[in-house]
Parts: sequence; C-alpha cells; structure tokens
Amino acid sequence: MTKKSTLNIAIFGVGAMGSLFGSRLSDHAHVTLIGNWAEQLETVGRDGLTTSYPDGRQTHHTLPITNDLAVVPPADLALILVKSYQTTRAAQQAAQVLNPNGLAVTLQNGLGNLEILVDAVGPLRAGLGITAQGATMLAPGHLYHAGQGPTHLAQIPGQEERLTEVAALFNAAGLETTLVDNADSLVWGKLAINAGINPLTALLELPNGALAEDEGLCQVMAAAASEVAQVAAAQGIRLPYTDAARRAAEVSKATAGNRSSMLQDVSRAAPTEIDAISGAVVRFGRRLGIPTPVNEFLLRLVKAKESGRMFDPQQVRLLTQALGRAYSLA
Repeated sequence: MTKKSTLNIAIFGVGAMGSLFGSRLSDHAHVTLIGNWAEQLETVGRDGLTTSYPDGRQTHHTLPITNDLAVVPPADLALILVKSYQTTRAAQQAAQVLNPNGLAVTLQNGLGNLEILVDAVGPLRAGLGITAQGATMLAPGHLYHAGQGPTHLAQIPGQEERLTEVAALFNAAGLETTLVDNADSLVWGKLAINAGINPLTALLELPNGALAEDEGLCQVMAAAASEVAQVAAAQGIRLPYTDAARRAAEVSKATAGNRSSMLQDVSRAAPTEIDAISGAVVRFGRRLGIPTPVNEFLLRLVKAKESGRMFDPQQVRLLTQALGRAYSLA
C-alpha cells in the first residue's frame, strides 16, 4: 500500500468536483471535505462516497465531511472547488484553516476567483489551476466520474517546492497534473470551451454531445467560443490551441454523455456560474471594445431561465438561423 502524504488537505465544495478530488486524494493524504449541502453531509458522513465510472466499475471511499471549521485540521493545502458565486465565503473560510505557510488553490470555472482568493489569503498563498475532469453527482453520496482530463497548476514564486509536491500527489491519485509557468492561456482556453458548451446545454437541457450533432447548435457553440478567443487575443493571451470553435466541438464530442455543471445547476434550480463565464466574456469585451453578441445573448437567456422565467427553445433556434445566414455569407 502506498504511504500516505503528511499533507492535510481541506477541500471546499462537496459537490461533484470537490467529491471527485476528495475521493481520489483521500487514499494518499488526510482530506476533509467542507460544505453546506445537508443531504451530502449526512449521506457521506454515514455511508461514505460511491463513485461510478463509464465502464460500470464502482469504488467506495470513506472520508471526513463537515460544515464545521472547528473540526478541520490546520490545512497545508486548501482546494477551492465551490461554484464561483460562493468563492468569497470559501476563500474566507480557507483563510481560517490554512497554515501560515499553506497554499490555497482555485480549480474553479470562470474568471475572478483568484483575485478573491488573493484578497483572503494573500498573493503568496493563493494559487490558480484548471481541470478538465468531468463529474456529476447522481445523488447524495453517489458520484459519476464522467471523464478523465488533465489538471494544470500555475507556478507561484516561493511555492515551487510545495506545488511540485501537490502535483506529485495529484498524479499518484490518478489525477493527471502538470505545472505551468503562466495559467492565463489555459484559463482563457477553458473559458472559451465553457462559454461554448455550458450555456447551451443548460438552456436546452441537453448533454454535451448533442451540441456537436446539431449543425445550428454547433454554430452557436463555435461563435461563443470564438468571441472568447478574440477577447483573449486583444489582451495578448494566446490560447493553448489554434481554433477555439474546433476545440469546443472536439470537447463536446469527447464528453458526449456528460451533463455540464451549468445544466446540473439549472436541473436542481440552483444558481449558475453564468456571470463568471459568459458574463466575464461580455465584461472584458466591453472594456476592450470587442463585440460579444452571442455571449451576451446566452447570458441574458440563462439569467432569465435561472430566475424562473419560462424559456422558449425557439429563441436559440432563431440565433442558429441568424448565424447560419452569417456563415453562408462569409
């Protein structure tokens, strides 16, 4: 049996991604899951966490889970895996449990999370990463690991040794991880994919793969991702691939059966991360003078659906028709 790391890890977020990282890392280090989802706290605390995989396998994991910071050991590493609108609270909680020389890392979707984390724990203890792991909660205590994907962690001056240790721990746990000098390219690259896939799947309540199978939806996905690439380019940020539209289509196919995190949110009438994804694209676009009409359109529709207003799928179909005409004229 592999010797456990001496690291104490606090994972903020008990949903799909927090549960995935917690379950994988719990065999290799001391891990505590921290969150407020009552049914998850009760089920995992009583029965543990079951993970199902596409090939039919299941694994079972027993690990501490709590909403009480008083019982959380001082953390060498805090992973922030809550929804973006919960980042401020999680960052403040991380500051309470983090060791003086500890490190807090956000692996969340969207933009703006690192800045919030820096405010809470300081620039030398705040890290940024992205992950392409795919996971869904089927029920409290039952996780579905929909697909493997790489994780990247950005280097921080003075934290090279700790980050190397964290990356080695992630890799030992089967979470493919590499260190990068600058995460901006990766963050904007993931944002382009999220902006292309997540809003459409949430609005139409479709799995990722359905977008690539429909010519009109594929054009909307491509247009949303391409707008992100244009905003990134205006800032001198080069994406980690050459064609954002093509990459979004590739990811939708590769994760065909996955229900995006935004679709999971609307399915349970929970707030979405639309402001940190499409909303961030629109805000940066306005600041830089780059039009982002498709992201703005999707932002408005998701926020309307999120607020409980009736959604008419025909609104998306009208957009696909307009884009289809634009493509044919190009």
